[in-house]
Amino acid sequence: MRKYLFSAGFALLVAATSLSIAVMTPPAFASEIKYVVNDIPVTTGDIAHRAAFLKLQRKKGDAAQEMIDQTLRMAEAKRLGIRISDAQVEAAYQRFASSNKMQLSQLDGVMEKSGVSKGHFKEFIRAQMAWNQALSARYRSGDGTGAVSEQDLVRKMLEKGGAKPSATEYMLQQVIFVVPAAERSATLAKRKREADAMRARFNGCNTTREFAKGLIDVTVRDLGRVLAPQLPADWAEQVKATKVGGATATRETDRGVEFIGICSSREVSDDKVAQMVFQGESSGDKNADELSKKYVDELKAKARIVKR
Repeated sequence: MRKYLFSAGFALLVAATSLSIAVMTPPAFASEIKYVVNDIPVTTGDIAHRAAFLKLQRKKGDAAQEMIDQTLRMAEAKRLGIRISDAQVEAAYQRFASSNKMQLSQLDGVMEKSGVSKGHFKEFIRAQMAWNQALSARYRSGDGTGAVSEQDLVRKMLEKGGAKPSATEYMLQQVIFVVPAAERSATLAKRKREADAMRARFNGCNTTREFAKGLIDVTVRDLGRVLAPQLPADWAEQVKATKVGGATATRETDRGVEFIGICSSREVSDDKVAQMVFQGESSGDKNADELSKKYVDELKAKARIVKR
């Protein structure tokens, strides 16, 4: 479910393209509504940018259909409460540039001169990140679409000699330096400095609220016990790499600036752990593209798609 955004081949192609299109004039796209997908417009400009994106990837595909599918995916992610912040998208865009040894201005140039546009590429990134989370939520939700049944659980345990798998159980605490959306551009940097200072003083969950007393708009939430397979993808690696009594690095989110404190951890082995571990293995065995297509087809069957 955590399939990443781009293939290595595409990354190399973008890097190479940055040299070959330097003298090209970017195409101009007129923009009028071509489709309405559940009251959300898809324009001829959107479709033209996606066609340019497919060409840049040297990939065959139906640009209009891709934009319809992306619109359905984003609407479903929104329904599930999944929102990818501008900061997350910018960070992914910068990582993509860095991994290909390009300056941001070079990557911007590739996107603009190829007719893709950096705005379209960033929305593609946002959609991919949101859809990965939606897929994960659906196929690990335990609603029968990806859950491991009791019979499957027993069978898998017998296959492994009767032993139940173990997993790390964390006691976590979340600290949020709240930044209202209207004040984000003016106060985010200051709030990040404050969060970094508090995070540097963090020495266990018992003193967090005491540290937060003199600070404005700081929320401390006890997240309780969380098993390693349940950790949100955005935090999982940092939590696993942080020692008990320490805190993850601060990161910008929709709410403001946050970090996670590791109160305690222990290895546990029970039916719930076994179900989660085996369920994760089961999901990994399935083809992610097939699961994604099945999900989109279900959304499409219920959607109102009108061609103008």
